[in-house]
Amino acid sequence: MKTVYLGLGSNVGDREANLREALERLEAAGIRVARRSSLYETEPLELRDQPWFLNAVVEVETDLFPRQLLGCLQNIEHEMGRRRVTPKGPRNIDIDILFYGRSVIETPELRVPHPRIAQRRFVLEPLSEIAPVLRHPVTGKTAREMLAAAEADGDPQMVRRLNPNPA
Repeated sequence: MKTVYLGLGSNVGDREANLREALERLEAAGIRVARRSSLYETEPLELRDQPWFLNAVVEVETDLFPRQLLGCLQNIEHEMGRRRVTPKGPRNIDIDILFYGRSVIETPELRVPHPRIAQRRFVLEPLSEIAPVLRHPVTGKTAREMLAAAEADGDPQMVRRLNPNPA
């Protein structure tokens, strides 16, 4: 079993229900959710004229290889009605592989660790909540250190924790 960290986001429809359904579908696919963060409401980054997101990070355990896991996550998104119409645009569900154990993967369809993780407070805040000492396999920085660096850089993105960790 590999320990994997996934980032989840939704900004269309009942955002919380979308995240809950994605977690249920992960479990149904045999991907065990070990820990999950609180929910965080975050403003959109690149395409700003869209609704705010709800984001969370989950630690999961899986026997799937990275490409198999990516295919499973994309199937969940598709089954939930995700349509990739506008890049960085509104979406009812988004599931990203943030870390896959200590692996570094660079293929045309998959890059792990997620290439922009160190600049994304909407990922770093929930990740730091559940795995503050998790180390990036390339930079060696912990989740907490990456978050502190993003905050020190004056990252203006609004990120608000909505609820205490439910797990």
